[in-house]
Amino acid sequence: MAAAPEPDLEELLWTIAVARLVFGPQMSIQAPPNLSPGVLAQIVDAGINDWGGVSPVTPDYVNPEAPWPHLDNLARETAAAGKHLHERLTIYPAYVRDYNRWLDPALHTRVLQLVDGEGLPRSDGWVAGQSLEPPALDFPVSPVSAEVREIIARAEAQQALSEDEIVRLFRARGEDYRAICQAADTLRQQRCGDTVSYVVNRNINYTNICYFKCQFCAFSKGKLSENLRGRPYDLGHDEIERRCQEAWDRGATEVCMQGGIHPEYTGQTYLDIIETVRKATPGMHIHAFSPLEVWQGAATLGLDLEMYLRQLKDAGLHTLPGTAAEVLDDEVRATLCPDKLGTDEWLQVMAAAHKVGLRSTATIMYGHVDGYQHWARHLLRVRALQEQTGGFSEFVPLPFVAMEAPIYLKGKSRRGPTFREAVLMHAVARLVFNGLIDNIQTSWVKMGEAGTQACLEAGANDLGGTLMNETITRAAGASHGQETGPEEMERRITGLGRVPRQRNTLYGEPPAEQVEKSRSAAALVEIVNTPARKYERRGKRGEALVRRETDDVLASG
Repeated sequence: MAAAPEPDLEELLWTIAVARLVFGPQMSIQAPPNLSPGVLAQIVDAGINDWGGVSPVTPDYVNPEAPWPHLDNLARETAAAGKHLHERLTIYPAYVRDYNRWLDPALHTRVLQLVDGEGLPRSDGWVAGQSLEPPALDFPVSPVSAEVREIIARAEAQQALSEDEIVRLFRARGEDYRAICQAADTLRQQRCGDTVSYVVNRNINYTNICYFKCQFCAFSKGKLSENLRGRPYDLGHDEIERRCQEAWDRGATEVCMQGGIHPEYTGQTYLDIIETVRKATPGMHIHAFSPLEVWQGAATLGLDLEMYLRQLKDAGLHTLPGTAAEVLDDEVRATLCPDKLGTDEWLQVMAAAHKVGLRSTATIMYGHVDGYQHWARHLLRVRALQEQTGGFSEFVPLPFVAMEAPIYLKGKSRRGPTFREAVLMHAVARLVFNGLIDNIQTSWVKMGEAGTQACLEAGANDLGGTLMNETITRAAGASHGQETGPEEMERRITGLGRVPRQRNTLYGEPPAEQVEKSRSAAALVEIVNTPARKYERRGKRGEALVRRETDDVLASG
């Protein structure tokens, strides 16, 4: 081939373009960047999506006269062509997402640890629930793609987005990512103003005994189990009453109550729990029972969903938490929670609740064995039900906290979403639900303080509850979760230049006397939490030191 003429640029571009037309959009087509210096933008425009292998430490031994471009330079030239440069594994993202078919089983765990929901390598070390500073998401400047601009415009016009359009939003990086977050923040300002709300509440998880085997859950225990964190427990009604009264005395307006599916619980159990709360604290808002608990309760009493929900409402239930949703796609649920409610059953419970006048929240727990198409389907299913009933008061993204989750410890899941994905979930939700669900909550327990700030600048408008006794997320390995009082909540909000507002469960005004009590109690919270933070890593010895130091401080006034 020594005498053969080299193909010119026009022939190279023609070959790439024809290959793209013949093979279609799903085929990966690559061209080595070191062989065409100065014309990389034209090669991108011809139809490639991959630069192949680019080594920062070894030369191209086939073409030693053509050195590899520095990665920073390649990123800038790629951005100038309107694309975002991102490292991939040897195996392309589409094959990572279908790893059970294409990847040797010996590599499954390692690859899952490396990638995000698209199948590309994680670009940061952030994990949900850990006290880590969020990464700086710095990208080479490139134009916002026309495709993303068009999708944003449709969302701003309150048009329903398609599954493919939502997936495209989740894939956003670089300037596309910034544009989505900015658009979501603008919609937040238009729909909610500059107010950031929170509610003073208490979580009461009355039992961690559960006969379901959800692969993500580190909270539940078998009846005789002592594995993972803590022992099995089942709170008596006296203890539930005590916790409710204590919460009311400290200014709470809501108790959020959920638990494992105890094999001895029936539908009457949940009715009795409501009665206990009503007697102890008649003014307390009862936000209780996951759709799984409602489904089980109705089944044990031989009632249809609507009839049982009417009984719960008549007994004093006010609203339902939107938990047990995880990801509303049965492809995911078959791995994550195979014995739990299916997608249609979860939606049936919520539709029945809304029909009888019980409003609810909606959640998504994401970043494990799911992908962007599953997230899109989840959002669309929540949107469709909201269009029918209008019963969802808020949407709450819950990033998967992996550290103690059984599926992660077995090496069969990712370690939660990346920071980019977690922020995008809030922003994309704001766009998808525009005009239908105004309140997008960010979980400070899972996102941390800096993470919640980023979400509040990307479409979120609510910080959720102050959470006395949060246990489920901490059981999964989170380092956040100690109660955060009103003053601390408001410090975080005003630090962003926003206006804090204490609310009740349904975003109305809480009773003035409860607001005053919550502020008086905040000083006590700090007294208790200071020694708790100091000794939290010392096990039983630490617990004794916390009790002793707290008693000393309280005794001294």
